[in-house]
Amino acid sequence: MLEGKRVSRISVRGFAVASATAVTTVGAVVGVASGGTPSGDTMESVAADATLLADIPMGQQAQVQVASLTEQADAQAAAADASARKAAEESARVQAAEAAKAKKAAAEAKAKEEREAREKKEKEEKEERASRDAVRSGNFAQQSSYTVAEVKAIARQIIPGGQFQCFSNIVERESTWNYKAENPSSGAYGLVQALPANKMATAGSDWRTNPATQIKWGLSYMNERYGSPCGAWDFWLDNRWY
Repeated sequence: MLEGKRVSRISVRGFAVASATAVTTVGAVVGVASGGTPSGDTMESVAADATLLADIPMGQQAQVQVASLTEQADAQAAAADASARKAAEESARVQAAEAAKAKKAAAEAKAKEEREAREKKEKEEKEERASRDAVRSGNFAQQSSYTVAEVKAIARQIIPGGQFQCFSNIVERESTWNYKAENPSSGAYGLVQALPANKMATAGSDWRTNPATQIKWGLSYMNERYGSPCGAWDFWLDNRWY
């Protein structure tokens, strides 16, 4: 800062003083060279002006000042670059952590979904086995007549839980749950409208009057032909028969 002040001070009058000093100095020298004797005032003036000239920064000193300012600017730029790199690295780290967290959550959700699907399937298979066991045991007391509610209750005991709605959809459209329903033109009979009707005898000789026998036969038919009551229902939706 001292050198800067010196430059500022000289910049106002430096060139004028330097010029005057140079003229005076040259004059004095010329006077001496020509044989004249310089006066005391002249020599003092020359000495004073020479002192002023010494205050002007030399070219090398000015270059050092410029280099120092450049180094400071370079250091500030380097610090800014380092700060920017650090911020970018931190942002990338945060994004990577968030991506890993989201990936983990997605994997856990998928695993949960697969586990629930597997448990549901196992439950349905268990219910289906239990249903088949009930069908084989034939533990359904014969009645003289049945209401729709009673027929549905029997069907719920025989049809696997996950398949009951599909079975119900078909029976609702085929016979409206009337176990004595008969198609006068085709001869189809019972809850599932078996055709010919006597095919249901494979499930029991009481197929005409026992809804449990008709339900057992209907379930067996749907499983063998379509894989399940829901498979039969899908076919029914496409064709309006099964």
